[in-house]
Amino acid sequence: MQLAPEVSPELRMRPRRHGRLRRSAVWTAEHMLAWLGGRSFYRRRHLRHGRFVEREERVAIEGLAPALDGFTIVQLSDLHAGLFLREGDLRDVVEAANARRPDVIVLTGDFITRHWSEALLVRDDLALLRARHGVWAVLGNHDYKDRSEARITASYAEVGVRFLRNQGVRLADERGAVSLIGIEDLEESKSLDLAAARAGLVSTDPEIVLCHNPRGALPLSRVGCELVLSGHTHGTQLDLPWARRAGPPHPGTRIELGGTTLLVSRGLGAIGLPLRIGAPAEILVVRLERSA
Repeated sequence: MQLAPEVSPELRMRPRRHGRLRRSAVWTAEHMLAWLGGRSFYRRRHLRHGRFVEREERVAIEGLAPALDGFTIVQLSDLHAGLFLREGDLRDVVEAANARRPDVIVLTGDFITRHWSEALLVRDDLALLRARHGVWAVLGNHDYKDRSEARITASYAEVGVRFLRNQGVRLADERGAVSLIGIEDLEESKSLDLAAARAGLVSTDPEIVLCHNPRGALPLSRVGCELVLSGHTHGTQLDLPWARRAGPPHPGTRIELGGTTLLVSRGLGAIGLPLRIGAPAEILVVRLERSA
């Protein structure tokens, strides 16, 4: 990692806002589909063993300590707890994540759909996650609803899930160390401070950044980080010509930006419809390896 403290990229993005008519239509559709069994349908079709994808990615890092070759990160993203995803629905996902025996598990935002209390619906499932260096998280744009994000972070701290809010942590053991950085959401946060998040980094550590919105990857690549893990786009959720523009732009699942790799998770939850087409629910398993 090459530290470049003099670079301070502008990460802030203009929030996406939908009209009242669209919001009302989505709310009505969600409640009708939930009444018709949408949650049960979504769980059976997308969240059972064999239904979600365990996507594997390898990221080569120059100068990675030999003992860290194979360092494993499991990423879960965009749960959107609420009408279609509630208590117990993530048990198979959690089992699959733990079976990978990861070094660290990261959660890259959008725990909720509309109200902060929805985060409590999946908290007990996520409390069962296990990794050598623990479970770390950042907030997504939905998590700032009613400015109650502090309630989410406090409730998850009780079960050992720690949020990085413009903060960094050094994950070190006898094999070596990596730096894990978490920044606030580019659209909805009140404060976005990359310099604070990167303060105290060790120049020899690989730098991994958790950034919910993948649009932050380009400016982040300019400060020398090796890996950016994002979500936000759901992989379009419905990968159909007429539906792709309904959600945020999806740049692809993997993009190389010079010395920085961006990996975008398709996530696990759904909005609007309890359905995914061409964009399977997934957990992302990332293995670091020494660059040849």
